[in-house]
Amino acid sequence: MSLETACEIRAAVRSGAVSAVEVCRDALDRIARLDPKLHAFLHVDEAGSLARAARLDRDKPADAPLLGVPIAVKDNICTRGVQTTAASRLLEHYVPPYSAAVVERLERAGAVVMGKTNCDEFAMGSSTEHSVFGVSRNPWDLDRIPGGSSGGSAVAVSAGMVPLALGSDTGGSIRQPAALCGILGLKPTYGRVSRYGLIAFASSLDQIGPFARSTRDLAAIFGIIAGPDPRDATSAHAEVPDYTAALTQDVRGLRVGVPRDLLKEGVEPGVREAFESGLRGLQAAGATLTDVALPHASLAIPVYYLVANAEASSNLARYDGVRYGTRAEATTPSEMYYRTRARFGAEVKRRIMIGTFVLSAGYYDAYYVKAQQVRALIRKDYDEALTHVDVIAVPTSPTVAFKLGERTADPLQMYLADVFTAAANLAGLPAISIPCGLTKEKLPVGLQLTARPFDEATLLRAADVLERQIVMPRPDAGSL
Repeated sequence: MSLETACEIRAAVRSGAVSAVEVCRDALDRIARLDPKLHAFLHVDEAGSLARAARLDRDKPADAPLLGVPIAVKDNICTRGVQTTAASRLLEHYVPPYSAAVVERLERAGAVVMGKTNCDEFAMGSSTEHSVFGVSRNPWDLDRIPGGSSGGSAVAVSAGMVPLALGSDTGGSIRQPAALCGILGLKPTYGRVSRYGLIAFASSLDQIGPFARSTRDLAAIFGIIAGPDPRDATSAHAEVPDYTAALTQDVRGLRVGVPRDLLKEGVEPGVREAFESGLRGLQAAGATLTDVALPHASLAIPVYYLVANAEASSNLARYDGVRYGTRAEATTPSEMYYRTRARFGAEVKRRIMIGTFVLSAGYYDAYYVKAQQVRALIRKDYDEALTHVDVIAVPTSPTVAFKLGERTADPLQMYLADVFTAAANLAGLPAISIPCGLTKEKLPVGLQLTARPFDEATLLRAADVLERQIVMPRPDAGSL
């Protein structure tokens, strides 16, 4: 089947050229062929997806912008009747009685959820090596990480198993794997997409967002999942525009700010070269480049890992075996607590310990309060810069995908993978990763754009133009 994009699939199913069941079977065949080496999926819902596709063929709903389109969902987003584990032993048997708001909206739009994708445990990681169910592998090089924490979703789209996927982004967990796997990834403005049904990591930072191989597909799915939800108190009541209409192929006059001071150190030469090529592509299309200053952005990593871990410590306190999570067998309550929480992986334990420490008496003001004060300064820097430019451009990741196991013994090196992405979460701003080329080693690089609150339309417009300027090859999935 030659249909590759969600828009092509929707049109073909609508016209009757193919059935939703045929599309679903084709996706299942690709997953069965490719996933044994890539391990993008933790659970493939073959029976459920085929039944869903058959109902769509029978009913042919008129208002279904994703009719018959196969979609993968990160395994920390609840799906009714389908196992949702957050890649943790604490939730390995959890089957939600409800679906997340984003899943409800996708199904109303005619999408077919194929299964749940691998991720770092409770979305805590930058490589998908912290899943208790095994690592995912980058389709460009099977010996390298796909990024994280939404690595499974990025792999599923990059390898062509599905045209669309959902991930969650707390400090770069959509954009960074999108960059390392050579696809598009969008982190919306905080509040633009409902978090109802997302298993919480850091509630003031988490956002659900999409992956796609084309900007038009990304705009299509984003228009469906965006919008207010009364079940999410942080959901914004901002109007949702027609994002596909924003793809005008015109960025003449777009002002692109580049914080050159941030890029002086730590960026690999191949990444810098591809990033500059992306900037030249935007400039050739009519955009203007301007230097901007973000004085406090260099502090994003320490601030992020104080705020995020503090919130993680609070959110994960519920998994004590009493009401939430898998209960360990024990003879006393204290033994049961200990054995239950001992099932957390090493990275989750590390973050809980850090978060508990910074919230403890005597350290709260020195660490957590100070971090929140600097967080406000980071947002102020972006607000100031975005009065002079329309978007701010940096490399999505300072490096290409690194080798599996290369950084697992050095958490600080692992954390630096988010050096350019964490600030957008701290500031609550929308940001997108756009493929901007390959290094000499044939590894993909992403260019990140950050915009004003609720201005995802500008990000998508710029991504559409850059997609046409820099035509990215696909990983050779046929050789897997």
